[in-house]
Amino acid sequence: MFQVRATVVGFLGDTAVYPCHFQSKLGDEVIFDGESLHGRFCPPVWAVVVPKIMALHAAGPRYVEPASHYPFWYCSNSEADPAQAPYDGCGFRNVLRTIEPPAHDMAQLAPSGAFTWPPSERPGLAGEPVIVCPDTRTSMVVRLEAFDLSEKGYDTPYFRRQMAILAKLQKNGAAAQDGVLALFTAREVEQIYPPLSPVMIAMLTEELGLMGYVATAAGRMTIAARGEAKLAAFKESLQQEHLRVFEEYT
Repeated sequence: MFQVRATVVGFLGDTAVYPCHFQSKLGDEVIFDGESLHGRFCPPVWAVVVPKIMALHAAGPRYVEPASHYPFWYCSNSEADPAQAPYDGCGFRNVLRTIEPPAHDMAQLAPSGAFTWPPSERPGLAGEPVIVCPDTRTSMVVRLEAFDLSEKGYDTPYFRRQMAILAKLQKNGAAAQDGVLALFTAREVEQIYPPLSPVMIAMLTEELGLMGYVATAAGRMTIAARGEAKLAAFKESLQQEHLRVFEEYT
């Protein structure tokens, strides 16, 4: 599970004419840390941003907008031409040039790089998680990203297991991807929540890799420099008794 940041990155509406009455501004941030939201948005924005935050909390940087799979983002603009219907089945003629819409035009809602000619070569157009404020006069744009592992709320035990994996790799050196579970004793596997299993290890280490805390090459996993720093910060944050137990079993 992941922490999520939502950042105000723009206004598509003319704020000189239609100012944001919540007084949001570029750079404003909201953080979801796994149990609490920190920051401010107006109620209509919360209604559309929270579902996206929850999706990113679960999927992290693996999340892409489903609509990004459509091929039309890489298509040119077009104009109606019934004579083309025998060719395309509908009747459109290609406009093989990039159309630059005026400021505050509805076409500005399209993802950057979409409908250009020549087409963009950037993969995943429209894949970035973004929401637009429901107030069409201002159309505030909020970009979301999963920026770290979540370590609060009911995510805490899973995060601690991830830190234990880092500690085992730090102590024992590189391990085969399918050999990480063997770094834990039977008691450590079964008597600490959540119990470990091959699928649990695979899911936890995948998240560690997505955040750059472990590196895998030729089927072997090592703790990365970012992982060393993360583990050190985690241990420093623990109460003395929790630290003693953690170091005892790792």
